[in-house]
Amino acid sequence: MGCRERAAKSELLRVVVEAGVLTPDPAGRLPGRGASVHPVPWCVDLAEKRRAFPRALRLAGPLDVTPVRDFLLQPGC
Repeated sequence: MGCRERAAKSELLRVVVEAGVLTPDPAGRLPGRGASVHPVPWCVDLAEKRRAFPRALRLAGPLDVTPVRDFLLQPGC
C-alpha cells in the first residue's frame, strides 16, 4: 500500500482499525476491513504520507499509526 509494489499475502502485514487506532494484525484474524503493507518502517511512512490508510480502510480523517511503527521496531519482526 505504501510503496505500491505487489507481494504475496504472506510477505505483507495486515493492519486494521480498532477504536480509531491503526493496529497490526500479523495473524490476519482481527475483525473488520484490513489493509496490507510491507512490514518495513519506510513503507508505512509512505502509506501515511500518501494518506493511503484512510482510503484503503474507507475511513475519514488521519489515523494514528504509532502501534504499527512500534510493532515493526520490535526484535524478531
